[in-house]
Amino acid sequence: MRASLIQIAVDEGESVEFRRRRVAALVRDQADSDLVVLPELWTTGAFAYEEFGREAEPLEGATYEVMAKAASEAGVWLHAGSIPERDPDGPLYNTSLVFSPSGDLVAAYRKIHRFGFDKGEAVLMGAGQDLVTVRLPGTTLGVATCYDLRFPELFRGLVDAGAETLVIPAGWPERRRAHWTLLAKARAVENQAFVLACGTSGTNGRVPQAGHSIVVDPWGDVVAEAGAGEQVLTVEFDPGRVATIREQFPALKDRVLGLAPPRRGL
Repeated sequence: MRASLIQIAVDEGESVEFRRRRVAALVRDQADSDLVVLPELWTTGAFAYEEFGREAEPLEGATYEVMAKAASEAGVWLHAGSIPERDPDGPLYNTSLVFSPSGDLVAAYRKIHRFGFDKGEAVLMGAGQDLVTVRLPGTTLGVATCYDLRFPELFRGLVDAGAETLVIPAGWPERRRAHWTLLAKARAVENQAFVLACGTSGTNGRVPQAGHSIVVDPWGDVVAEAGAGEQVLTVEFDPGRVATIREQFPALKDRVLGLAPPRRGL
């Protein structure tokens, strides 16, 4: 399988409309790939909190239309990153969109873990409730977003649902880049799955972005890693390696579930 992670520069000063057109052109350029992945909240920037409400759109809004067309024209599976979704009957959500090569929307994932503690996304966005997987020819994607990467139980749920390739769009800050790399490797090793983690570069909300999108194999080896600037990271990987690793080192079979809470000390 050939995958392209498009690490987009999200800087203040470029309009959302222009960035949509620019990113659509980048997607169309990846027609030789099977799967294309975009970052989290690339229309606004993950830390440009004041833009969330202004640029929020319905699920089938402007970004949906542009990305559906780009996926169809390129003939690729497209994880179009995430958008600030405005639910007409509820709050905003940080919602990822996945399109088939015919341009059909096959999945939407509302981010479950919202970053910010008592500010930012944590108070501006609603929390998703559902795990999402997408079946592609040759592999099943498990979909997560940015801060989700810190919560291993979410990924266990995706593996239990059949995920073999974990796709994680993000807007990860430069000051915590070491965590980004460490956690991507950890999620790959503990779940014996490929990890495709696509971040942004540039600066938004006065927060420099980490870049360094990364692809990790089920043994924890780095297949490829981007630099700090805007870049298309393209890799070839064999989804069949997941089954091989899980058979040769069957750690997942030794999971012990439903453990009782610890006893009180004597």
